[in-house]
Amino acid sequence: MLMLSVSKLVKTYPGGVRALNGLDLTVDTPQVVTVIGSSGAGKSTLIRCINRLVEPTSGRIVLNDLDVTALSRRGLRRARRRMGMIFQEYNLVERLTVMENTLSGRLGYVNFWQAYRRKYSPPDIARAFELLHRVGLDGYEYTRADALSGGQRQRVGIARALMQQPDLLLVDEPTASLDPKTARQIMRLLCKLAHENGTPALINIHDVGLAQEFADRIVGLADGVNAFDGTADELTPEVLNAIYGEEDWSKTINRPTADSNKKMQRDGLERESAAG
Repeated sequence: MLMLSVSKLVKTYPGGVRALNGLDLTVDTPQVVTVIGSSGAGKSTLIRCINRLVEPTSGRIVLNDLDVTALSRRGLRRARRRMGMIFQEYNLVERLTVMENTLSGRLGYVNFWQAYRRKYSPPDIARAFELLHRVGLDGYEYTRADALSGGQRQRVGIARALMQQPDLLLVDEPTASLDPKTARQIMRLLCKLAHENGTPALINIHDVGLAQEFADRIVGLADGVNAFDGTADELTPEVLNAIYGEEDWSKTINRPTADSNKKMQRDGLERESAAG
């Protein structure tokens, strides 16, 4: 089943900087796809073009049966309900509680006065409680967002995106400002929830090691086009040279095989579940 198709995508910014140069990408299974590449390779631009937070210069983006690039402003608002976005900067409303931030994922489904008064249905409230439990924030429902750690804020962002019940998760640098342990926990959580919900996730990430460990598939960008599309086991030093330029990558890719990584992820999730 075709879920996401990106065809000949070009984005040229004012001043002539071309971030994407005819990029093609297809996601046709509910998998976790990480996008790697050097700064300026087009990773964040790709994520933001898909939901048109950045307007493509040319090309076509189709989500299931919907041509996103052809939508009017009103149609785009409806389409964004189907795309859950998780931001590097969290994008929470600091003065609101964890519960209120999570429920804001339903704003596209309520009328103006419900949104203004933050009035949500009992099923939405029950789902928000369930999601906060699943992301490990039991007991934080009425804590203000500005009292949370970075990892906790990112978990709220994940819960908010899942409140949309999206067809696709778009994740922009979810671990950039987190310590290594928290970064691994966030990546493990994203992969777990994406697989449980059968939702494809496109994750832009700088850390090659995390991409290798957690992704079902890795896409490497260089100069705005695909330089690699494959599995962690296929990410050789030669491939990394093509993506990033010449470097000694022996320590970076000296990791267990993909199958071993999947077992490690399952074991980690089981330990977290057992710990409550």
